[in-house]
Amino acid sequence: MDATDTLVVEDFNLAATLNSGQVFHWHREGEMFFNLVGDQPLIVSQPTPDRLDVHAGGADLARRYLALDHDLNKIRRTLPKGDKPLRQALKFAPGLRILRQPHWECLASFITSSLKQVSHIRQISLTLRSKFGTKIATIEGVDLFSYPTPEALANAGESALRACGLGYRAKFLQQTAALIADGAFDLNAVAELEDAAALEKLCELPGVGPKIAQCSLLFAWERLGMFPIDVWIERALRELYFAKARRQPSSKALRDFAWKHFGPYRGYAQQWLFHHARTSGIFSRSRKDG
Repeated sequence: MDATDTLVVEDFNLAATLNSGQVFHWHREGEMFFNLVGDQPLIVSQPTPDRLDVHAGGADLARRYLALDHDLNKIRRTLPKGDKPLRQALKFAPGLRILRQPHWECLASFITSSLKQVSHIRQISLTLRSKFGTKIATIEGVDLFSYPTPEALANAGESALRACGLGYRAKFLQQTAALIADGAFDLNAVAELEDAAALEKLCELPGVGPKIAQCSLLFAWERLGMFPIDVWIERALRELYFAKARRQPSSKALRDFAWKHFGPYRGYAQQWLFHHARTSGIFSRSRKDG
């Protein structure tokens, strides 16, 4: 980077945060990460654990987007004592943060994510951007496109979205985009609702169930009490917490356990467990997820 602002950071791991499955469109060149937050370019690198270099003018955006104000010491104090699997996950990536993503971009990305690997979700996200977004900048020879607006995806039509690799999810993304573009659904109003009501509201959208709604609320609306359960987290909970149980708990029982066990910042516990389970190789039989 040429001109940079230097931020002093504590308890922060840039690579783990951007590679932890909560966001899919970032590019990396050496130790430098770059892409758009909304329509604003952001270029960041972390040369040492306590230093973050940000391309000039992006410091405030980096602080907000990367959640550098989250007090991880406070969050860790609320977690269950004596939880060995969680302690191991924390040791694996102690500085992983939960991002503050743009609402529509995050929701739309998770609508496209069902039953797909992270590498596939990333490819879909980049394809949608290049076909239906707006080119904002070119960095390191990479053209950066904003995430398509609801209007752009609504007008694209289902068949064009299927051509981007969405499969049956194309219909849901197009229908949801149309509802938002027409003003029939107000994403901004979700921020005014309590957690339970916000979850119920998002689930009104086509193709949005509890998992997608909780991911969106956690990663875009900063509802840190959400605990979305996908196949990785369900497996982690079963194998790390209930391997010796005489009878395996139901999916509902797992949700109840997570809600009670991990405390008010259970969203952070979920993300630490998810990242550890997906990337550390702790499950000898786990499929590789690029």
